[in-house]
Amino acid sequence: MIDTTTLALFIPTFFAVSITPGMCMLLALSLGMSIGFKRTLPMMAGELLGVAIVSLAAVLGISALMLNTPMLFVALKGIGGMYLIYLGVQMWRNQGQLNASASVDDISARGLFARGLITAIANPKGWAFMVALLPPFIDAARPLAPQLSLLLLIILACELVCMILYASGGHTLRRLLSSRNVILMNRVSGTLMAGLGVWLMLGG
Repeated sequence: MIDTTTLALFIPTFFAVSITPGMCMLLALSLGMSIGFKRTLPMMAGELLGVAIVSLAAVLGISALMLNTPMLFVALKGIGGMYLIYLGVQMWRNQGQLNASASVDDISARGLFARGLITAIANPKGWAFMVALLPPFIDAARPLAPQLSLLLLIILACELVCMILYASGGHTLRRLLSSRNVILMNRVSGTLMAGLGVWLMLGG
């Protein structure tokens, strides 16, 4: 297993990374504002699966591949940026219909799960964090499976807590807004998403 000193360093380090606004947290915030906390749960499940995949890939060899192939990181960055821009455009196109039951019903649990999964896997910042953070906490002299299992559990717990905070905050903000401000809310959220996407694609 991992010694307590390593855990004492890893837990606050990764929680600080998770709580920092990024693609997944911004998505949780936006969905919490638009469709409510409970409807956001499938997205959270998809995001957690995506984070688990990225974490496992980083430890099992993707870190070396990305360091030796810089274009792979550039491609992942571009995909993540384009996906954020797409989400931003979708928010602008809603035209204040998010409070209508028909609009909300069109967002299936499967679709939200896929959105969370794709966002996590296509998040270049997530790949960068995993590649940079995970390998130093792995002790080559000890069995890999127990170490990786414990680190993965900590990572997913941190991600879940942070997404709950973001989605709950978004839902509270939505309740404070009147229906007349829904269009403005959508456009602000969409602009934030698209802006972050452009920033990523330009080398942020």
